[in-house]
Amino acid sequence: MQTVFIAGATGYLGRHLCAEYQRRGWHVTALVRDRARAGTLAADTLIEAEATEPADLVGVMDGVDLVVSALGITRQITALTYRDVDFQANLNLLREAERAGVARFAYVHVLNADQMRHVPLVAAKADFVDLLRASPVAATVIAPTGYFSDMGDFLAMAQSGRAWLFGAGDRSINPIHGADLAVATADATTAGIEWLDVGGPEVFTHAQIAELAFAALNRPARITYLPDGVRRLALRLLPWLTPRRIHGPAQFFLSAMALDMVGAPRGNHRLSDHFATLARHD
Repeated sequence: MQTVFIAGATGYLGRHLCAEYQRRGWHVTALVRDRARAGTLAADTLIEAEATEPADLVGVMDGVDLVVSALGITRQITALTYRDVDFQANLNLLREAERAGVARFAYVHVLNADQMRHVPLVAAKADFVDLLRASPVAATVIAPTGYFSDMGDFLAMAQSGRAWLFGAGDRSINPIHGADLAVATADATTAGIEWLDVGGPEVFTHAQIAELAFAALNRPARITYLPDGVRRLALRLLPWLTPRRIHGPAQFFLSAMALDMVGAPRGNHRLSDHFATLARHD
């Protein structure tokens, strides 16, 4: 039986990755910061360690065939920075994988990173990817367009009564469900693919996503279109006016809103169904 070591296992995508590799018959070893938070994680072995501490990782990958890292800061709740986690913690994992002779290291990146390297979150990820691709360990980089979980911001705006979009709201994205992304990741690592730009099965404009959100709530769509200059001004001012836990993810969100985020279509989960489920449980 092959062994996969999954970092970021208790996050949105990490849980889907554990379940998918276990479904395929792999022995799943999950890296967690706190066993108590693992809950019903689909893992055969739990390793409690801090990826930011290289000493904690010594020996944890012995006998491992594949490392898959979805490790990164999603919500800023500690003093750790993107450079500490998205870059350095993943680099610590890579160096241990090299020492242990792991055959392949897969990393979940972000689509269009080269166009957003001015964003600290993206810069940290991109700098790690540069080192990963230079490593003697075979690499698979998965670059998703955006998660269904991220689209919750559109539903939140609809729940507030109005959606605010930039420009004409005509930028495109095909967001992907975590389960579909886990399947795409497992397929890519099995096939030895070096890089995969990937998204979900449906492409939407931002305006269409807002309309879907209102439809899930059975409310008329109320959308206000702001000049794109407002977005650019916000990008400049947010680091001065808000704490890092707010402006960090906001910089990424506002930068991505100016790009078409469309990857190779995969999966069968529909965004309208996702919004309907969230609306029922609101």
